Amino acid sequence: MSKQWYILHTYTGYEGKIERTLRSMLDAGEIDSSILTSVKVPVEEFVEIKDGKKRVKKNKFLPGYIMLEMDLPDLGWKAVCSQIRRIQGVTGFVGTNPNVRPHSITTDEAKNLLQRSGEIKGEKQIHVKQSFSVGDQVKITDGAFATFTGTVEEISPEKDKMRVMVQIFGRAAPVEVSLLQAEKIL
Repeated sequence: MSKQWYILHTYTGYEGKIERTLRSMLDAGEIDSSILTSVKVPVEEFVEIKDGKKRVKKNKFLPGYIMLEMDLPDLGWKAVCSQIRRIQGVTGFVGTNPNVRPHSITTDEAKNLLQRSGEIKGEKQIHVKQSFSVGDQVKITDGAFATFTGTVEEISPEKDKMRVMVQIFGRAAPVEVSLLQAEKIL
């Protein structure tokens, strides 16, 4: 059998505790490290701008779920899975009963989840927690148009950008800025 990713369902808020428990079981040799090779709690980073300060925070985008990379043997899988299910806070593997071998997720699903959490090499995605809406008055704090004020006309959260209408030389002009380059005027 080859390594595949499985989704473990847990009580919400117990993800970190269960991850630490699984890692300590691996370190103690209670679970074979050739069977359970990786434990990940899917989190994504986002930037929150509050009171003019930028803070990078982590957010679980799948609360109540943990990703496990396992190489389940054809014989003996039941002992490993029941040992994992017995951990306090674990409700089971997604999509299966306790007497049935767990179903793995597809490689595309695993790749998407790992990319979103920044685990796969490449461009790490950091999203901005949006606190702007169309019509808000904003002050541009960074870039070529720093200190200009204007009105938000359009927001593109997928690109983390927005278009702001500012006054340049007495004329209204649209300027595209990153969500990190502006702050709301209260």
